[in-house]
Amino acid sequence: MLNTLKNKIQTTLTNHFKDFSSLPEVIFTPAPSHVKADISLSWALSAAKIMRKNPLEIAGQVCEILQGFEEISSASFLPPGFINIILNDSFLVEVSRDRRLKDRDKEGVLPKEKFLIEFVSANPTGPLHVASGRGASLGDSLVKIFRALGIACDAEYYVNDAGNQAELLGQSLQARAEGKEPPENGYHGLYLVDLAKKIPQGLPKSEYGRFAMEELIKTQQKDMQDFGVEFTRWFRESELHQEHALDKTLDFLKNTGEVYEKDGAVWFGTTEEEDDKDRVLVRSDGRPTYYLADIAYHKNKYDRGYTHLIDILGADHHGYVPRMKAAVKTLGKSEGSFTAIIHQLVHLIENGEKVKMSKRAGTFITLRELMDDVGRDACRFFFASRTPNAHLNFDINIAKKKTNENPVFYVQYVHARICSIFRTAQEKGLNIAATVSTDNLAPAERALLSKMLWFKPVLENCVRDLSPHHLTTYLTELAGLFHSFYDSCRVLDEGNKELTSSRLFTCALVKERIFKGLELIGVSSPEEM
Repeated sequence: MLNTLKNKIQTTLTNHFKDFSSLPEVIFTPAPSHVKADISLSWALSAAKIMRKNPLEIAGQVCEILQGFEEISSASFLPPGFINIILNDSFLVEVSRDRRLKDRDKEGVLPKEKFLIEFVSANPTGPLHVASGRGASLGDSLVKIFRALGIACDAEYYVNDAGNQAELLGQSLQARAEGKEPPENGYHGLYLVDLAKKIPQGLPKSEYGRFAMEELIKTQQKDMQDFGVEFTRWFRESELHQEHALDKTLDFLKNTGEVYEKDGAVWFGTTEEEDDKDRVLVRSDGRPTYYLADIAYHKNKYDRGYTHLIDILGADHHGYVPRMKAAVKTLGKSEGSFTAIIHQLVHLIENGEKVKMSKRAGTFITLRELMDDVGRDACRFFFASRTPNAHLNFDINIAKKKTNENPVFYVQYVHARICSIFRTAQEKGLNIAATVSTDNLAPAERALLSKMLWFKPVLENCVRDLSPHHLTTYLTELAGLFHSFYDSCRVLDEGNKELTSSRLFTCALVKERIFKGLELIGVSSPEEM
């Protein structure tokens, strides 16, 4: 309904200012907190550049036009040209109660665009660490949000189970089994001490590496399951080798003329693209590089029908992006069909000090340990609360608090409180109305309804920026508005059952938004706290 109003305004303004072509798009944004309005427009500021007029003059004309809309109660403008709209209460109620997320017209139709988000993809040589948890939370939340908006999207974990990792892992496991330290270039994590105790009796030492890798993959899968993350597929690199995909991809690249031989090796000429130097595809001893495997894997993704690939990578993968963009272009795909998200590091803070992590030294903090310490909900909410390109300071002490200082508790408590209200209402025989009454609508309740206008636009912003942090911000602000509403408005009033029923419906709308919003970031909505 909000989009319908936006399109109606766009059409009206286009017809009114028909002397000007290429008028700007009408974009709705929430009004600033200090402005008493439901919607803000910056259209006049953008149009001023085209019309060559004072934006305040244009804003005044637009406000006169908007006053004639039945959905709008009033429209005013402020310097330098912002237009602020107050909706009619009846229209506000209708829009806020709109529960639809998916575009129903697209159901049953094969999507023209199909996204694949690959994330975590940690090497199967150890348990998942905290940074992997941030990538998992980011990827899983985006997949859920994409799907909620009706966008076809799958999730994939790439298991790097080929190469010499298994051999080195086997040597490290053997050393631990014999009570020795692993090789200097091996894996020193203490998890191998526990894994060594599980080695099947009679297992040949040549199989130690494969045994350890398979056990660690199971551990990673269990971690992801307990973290609330589901993958459409766990894709193994070994599948590419079994299908001779690397050889086929190399032949494809050679046919493009971008490949050449030098010093006995096969090179991919990427310097003419975005990369800083040409890259080796096949070493002089005939062994393929990880880069060739990565190209083959991405070609496989496109061949499976995905039109948009999103890779979520750790902070140490900046060099990966330009060379993969060069490869995607050579594969004949548009630059816009591939996106890489680099998520920054997580710094764990406890008692005001950083908790040091070092995977090589075997003292890193695992995702499992953090989950066990603060709980999955806190992990997921905290990880989702910052844009991926910013470092995240994860305060363990705050994450464990059962107070409003903890943002996930603050939001979850609203859901639990509303559930408690409903239980009491049921005991007293008080019913929920079919809609919200606009008679004597309290300011705090109206503010709640106005906030609920923006749930779907917030999800669209998450897709636009490829970050769920907009949603955690929205949920926190919605929770704050509910607390204010609850403190200033009596919900259960047996002396005024009509008002009670109406406010119970408002509570139901908030409960639905909180539940769905938390669900999209992998956080539970408890009914009691």
